[in-house]
Amino acid sequence: MASFSRHDVRRGLKALRWPLALTRAGMFAEAFWQATWPLATVVLAVLAVLMLGLQDSVMVELVWGLGVVAALAVAGTLIYALRRFRIPTRDAALVRLDETLPGRPIQALMDEQAIGDGDAASTAVWRAHQARMAERAAQAQAVPADLRIARRDPYALRYVAVLIFAVALIFGSIWRVGSVADMAPGAGDGLATGPVWEGWAESPRYTGRPTIYLNDIAEGPLEVPAGSLITLRLYGEVGALTIAETVSGRIGEVPPASDPEQDFTVIQSGEIAINGPGGRTWSVAVLPDTAPNIAVLDGPEATALGEMTLPFTASDDYGVEAGEARFALDLTEVDRRHGLEIAPERRPEITVSLPMPFTGDRTEFEEALVEDFSEHPWANLPVTVVMTALDAAEQQSETEPVQMILPGRRFFDPMAASIIEQRRDLLWSKDNSRRVAQILRAVAHRPDDVFRREVDQLRLGRVIERLETLASYGLTDEQQEDLSRDMWDLALGIEEGDLSDALERLRRARERLEQAMRDGASPAEIEELMQELRRATDDYMQQLSRQAQRDRENGEENQQNQQQSQNQMQMSQDDIQRMMDRIQELMEQGRMAEAEQALRELQEMLENMQVTQGQGGDGQSPGEQAMEGLAETLREQQGLSDQAFRDLQEQFNPDAQAGESQGNEGRSGGQGRGDQHSQGGEGQGEQGDNQEGGEGDQQAEGQGEGSLADRQQALRDELNRQQRSLPGEGTPEGDAARDALDRAGRAMDGAEEALRQDDFAEAIDNQSQAMEALREGMRALGEAMQQEQQNAQQGQGTSESDRRAEARDPLGRDPGTNGGVGTEEGLLQGEDVYRRARDLLDEIRRRSGDGERPDVELDYLKRLLDRF
Repeated sequence: MASFSRHDVRRGLKALRWPLALTRAGMFAEAFWQATWPLATVVLAVLAVLMLGLQDSVMVELVWGLGVVAALAVAGTLIYALRRFRIPTRDAALVRLDETLPGRPIQALMDEQAIGDGDAASTAVWRAHQARMAERAAQAQAVPADLRIARRDPYALRYVAVLIFAVALIFGSIWRVGSVADMAPGAGDGLATGPVWEGWAESPRYTGRPTIYLNDIAEGPLEVPAGSLITLRLYGEVGALTIAETVSGRIGEVPPASDPEQDFTVIQSGEIAINGPGGRTWSVAVLPDTAPNIAVLDGPEATALGEMTLPFTASDDYGVEAGEARFALDLTEVDRRHGLEIAPERRPEITVSLPMPFTGDRTEFEEALVEDFSEHPWANLPVTVVMTALDAAEQQSETEPVQMILPGRRFFDPMAASIIEQRRDLLWSKDNSRRVAQILRAVAHRPDDVFRREVDQLRLGRVIERLETLASYGLTDEQQEDLSRDMWDLALGIEEGDLSDALERLRRARERLEQAMRDGASPAEIEELMQELRRATDDYMQQLSRQAQRDRENGEENQQNQQQSQNQMQMSQDDIQRMMDRIQELMEQGRMAEAEQALRELQEMLENMQVTQGQGGDGQSPGEQAMEGLAETLREQQGLSDQAFRDLQEQFNPDAQAGESQGNEGRSGGQGRGDQHSQGGEGQGEQGDNQEGGEGDQQAEGQGEGSLADRQQALRDELNRQQRSLPGEGTPEGDAARDALDRAGRAMDGAEEALRQDDFAEAIDNQSQAMEALREGMRALGEAMQQEQQNAQQGQGTSESDRRAEARDPLGRDPGTNGGVGTEEGLLQGEDVYRRARDLLDEIRRRSGDGERPDVELDYLKRLLDRF
């Protein structure tokens, strides 16, 4: 290694010039900040307070006291800074730089050899060591300054001062600092010759505009929103400055123009002038706040259950605050006949709040009013609706009255519709009470022809008796409301029904759908009733499947049943769905007569059909067993409810003959319901229904010995047992079924407690809730079973019997062997086609001559005759 001389040492240290200079500068900044941070904190805090103008809102004496404290703080922190601050030396910078290098190479370069100076070998080693240290020193980097002073400022006072100063920069003004000079002793003499003023223009909060400091606004035009508050403060000799303005429109008592404190609101364009030394004049232009706009977008739409949807749009320059819709009876458009002929009772307008957006901008939006007015006396009557919008300035605007029919639920069962019509007449005027009672008695004159359940007949009789009794003494408003509520509940029960027999439910759904088509129901109502028909059809198919399964298990297929099955049609579920899709298509095309005829044909086919069975396993699945058990529980609960209702009647009419209660299905807890209804199905399912009825007889026979409460408790225990064996656990449908059955159980517990206290009215309410929850549970369980079947069918092949069943046409015939569409069988199965065609033509002519048929059907028949 070459020798390393002192000259090389100096050259190595000279190479550290820039890292050393930067390190020394950092040390200077570090020492300066550590010494002056208290002074900077105090200065920023004092400036922030002065810029915010806090000195103008407190007493002068307090300002003087705080000024002395601030001066002492500044002096103290300045002395602290002078004593703490030291300019860093070059040697101190070398030491800090050397501390960052391994082995302290800079110190090694400045050291002298102390031992062995005369020894050549020792000197060579020393020079080699210095050469290595020079190489390390050449890699030195500037040391950054350490500006952290958290240990010296544990309460972060410096950050507080910076925050206050930032607020002052945003909301304050640097010109306010000069107002301190006017508070000094002897400054009052100067005010006499140089008065000052301050002013603010505060916009209404809802506009979102900031407050304007008028001292910063030059003379000339000034735009402010309507309703802005102008605040002016005059300082100095009273009268040296005066205020003149034409924007407030103030009349009456107006403060003097020289009043030191003046506040007024801008309501019109004009001028604001501060007259005197240093005064200014502004030409104020008011930014108008327009009234909100609101409009109805379209006519109301109603769902099948009567819920109304009325779309509207609203806008405002600063946002709509609230709105409401007012519905008033349009008496001039009401068809004043029958119960509506007399003058109606005065009723207040229907007032509902309009929905407003929860989030987002309210300056312009579209919403929809969704309400259900089905139970209101004006439902399905002409009304006028006026929508009103309100903004934050309490400006209001409203739409022109819009004529419409107030949507409400429509009843398609004739008996339910009659009760609802008489309910409307009763609510129209109390003077209709006697007339309503007479009409209801006439409607219920032959109860066997119009009532499906005896309990509905009893409930209507109770309503008629109460109505006649109260009408003789004069109805009160409370009695009128109670009667209308009872009539609504009765009509709803008749309309929706509570039938456990699938065939009767199917007939009921078809009758309601036909009546809806005749009455010109809306598409939403038609769609809802069509869905009800599909559900009833599915239930009927499941009942037939269970019946066929029980027959096979019991070996009860005799020769007579075999002969009947030869005459019955065979249809698959897909065939039925296709027929119903065709019916819905006809209704959508407006071909109502054809749709009604197809409905009747579908009903006849379903009542005489035979369900094709696949090659599944023998016996019922757990889901089918659970569904059958829940259906039996529902029948038992209905029977208990009927018995509770009869007992409630006996409380009010203890002299009733015991013979009237004989035959009440409620006495046996619902026994025989399936048998009675199945008789209308031309013998279908009779054997299975008798078996179900026999099981109900056995249960009722064991329960009839106890009271209604004991029987209700036994039914609750049976429901608990059924809940433990429900399928579909873990699926959304299965969980929904369990939740519904839990609600049914709680309602049964409430009914049992009410029965033990002889509170039959409360018991009937709880039993109704239990039955509704049971129905929901059965619907959810059916969906769970259907989902399981779909999952089980995925990935599996289709058996030959299933393929042949799917290929059958709606009449149950197999397709041709060639695989084409159609069938090789004769359409009329060997019957004389010409004779059959002549019979059809004669039947069409006979029906076309019947003038009592609907016009739509007659037109259709005439078109057929013209064509053939």
